[in-house]
Amino acid sequence: EFECDEETIIGVNFEELRKVMKRARKDEKVELSTVAGRFKVKIIGRAERTFSLPILDIPSEELPAVKVDFKVRARMLSDSLKDALSDANLVSDAVKFEATEDLLRVYASSDKGEVTVDFSLISGSLLEYEVQENSVASYSLEYLLDMVKKASALSDVVTVEFATEKPISLTFEIAGGGILRYFLAPRAG
Repeated sequence: EFECDEETIIGVNFEELRKVMKRARKDEKVELSTVAGRFKVKIIGRAERTFSLPILDIPSEELPAVKVDFKVRARMLSDSLKDALSDANLVSDAVKFEATEDLLRVYASSDKGEVTVDFSLISGSLLEYEVQENSVASYSLEYLLDMVKKASALSDVVTVEFATEKPISLTFEIAGGGILRYFLAPRAG
């Protein structure tokens, strides 16, 4: 259930909000509200727990939208992406995303070895998949893993968008209709 009279921009320390949200179990109800200049998180289960976080001042100007002509769009479980990146991290500090008509491949290699994780609609590992043209791009695992580990605690589903040697976009669907979107530039060379 979602109730909001008008579009509202609220600044909150993401790391602190993540800590609070991790305290909620799947069978509990979470209510978010703003009261007297504070961001309230109420977790309702066997007991009713209320957390209050300060609202941060954020610039009133809107950030410009990142304009990238993505050629690949894949929707999948965020834990599946997190596992693939964690596997890649065992052998390298960079990961390559390769998209063909039927397959999204996450690949990493170094002198330590190589890891390949394949996702497809046929296997059921992709929920949705669109490829306008085959694409390949590499990204820093350190940054990607940090983004995905934090956001997957809040979201079960992520949409991955990229194109050859273009930034990657990770859009996490948050319960109640919100989204959390990250962009990461491709790794050079």
